[in-house]
Amino acid sequence: MRLHPLLSASNRCFHLWVLSHSIMPWDFILIFAALAVFVPWRSSVRIRQLLARPSISARDRIFLYLSTIVFQWVAASVALWRSIERGLSRQNLGLVCGNTGRIILVALGVTSLLSLLQWMGFRRLRRQPVPQSSRLRQILIKLMPEQRADSLVFIFLVATVSICEEFLYRGFAFAAVFRAGGGSIFLAMICSAALFSLAHSYQGVQGLLNTFFLGLLFAACRTWTSSLLPPVAAHFVVDLMAGLVVPRAMRPDSASEQVRRSHSNLLDMLILT
Repeated sequence: MRLHPLLSASNRCFHLWVLSHSIMPWDFILIFAALAVFVPWRSSVRIRQLLARPSISARDRIFLYLSTIVFQWVAASVALWRSIERGLSRQNLGLVCGNTGRIILVALGVTSLLSLLQWMGFRRLRRQPVPQSSRLRQILIKLMPEQRADSLVFIFLVATVSICEEFLYRGFAFAAVFRAGGGSIFLAMICSAALFSLAHSYQGVQGLLNTFFLGLLFAACRTWTSSLLPPVAAHFVVDLMAGLVVPRAMRPDSASEQVRRSHSNLLDMLILT
C-alpha cells in the first residue's frame, strides 16, 4: 500500500524528528540552552553591575571568585552526570591520557604560543589611549586580584575554570554535537567554539572573536590528542597570566605614581596657603 506523497513526506519528517531527539536528548538540549543563553546573560549582568561600582574591594572579588567556582563545578557535574546517563564514554568526553608524548608536546607548544601572544597583546593595549580600551582595562584592573588573599582564591578560580570550561565546551558540547552530527569533527569544533565565545560576550565584539578562535584552537588540540589535558593546561596558564601578571603591568609604574603623588601633595600645600 502506497501512501500519498504528502503523507509520506510528513512521515519521513516525523521519523527524522524522532531520530534527532533520540541523538540529542532533551536534557542535552537544556544544557545547551543554558550554555548559549543563561551563562552569557548571567556573566554580562554581573560584570556590568561590578563595573558600575566606583571601586571593588578584595572581599567583593573573593565573593565573585567563590560564587563562580561553585557555579562552574555544579554545571560541570550536571553535564558529566547526564553524559554518563546518555552513554557518552570517557573517550567520547576526552577524559583520557592517550599518547602522553603528543599531549605534552601539544600542551607546551600551545601554552607557550598563547602566553607570548597574550603578553604582546596586553603590551600593545597598555600603549593605547584609555578611551580605546577602557572596558577591558576596567575588567582587568577592577576584577583581577590585588592582594594576597584574593590572589590565592583567584588561583583556585583559574584551576576551576580551566577544568570545568574545557569539560563543558571541549568535552560535553564537543561530544554531544559530534554524535548528533553524524561524526562531523568540523561541526563539533564550530559549535563548541561558538558556545565558548558566547560565554565571554561580556568582553564585547573583540572578545567574542578572540574567544571563538581560541575555542577553535582548543578544540583542535582536543581532536588531535583525543584528550582535554592540553587545552586545560593552556587555559590555566593563560588565565593565570591574565590575572596575576598582566594587570600589574598595566597599572602605572612606581615612578609615575610617585610623581603623581608629589604633584598632589604640592597642590594640597598651595590650597592650604
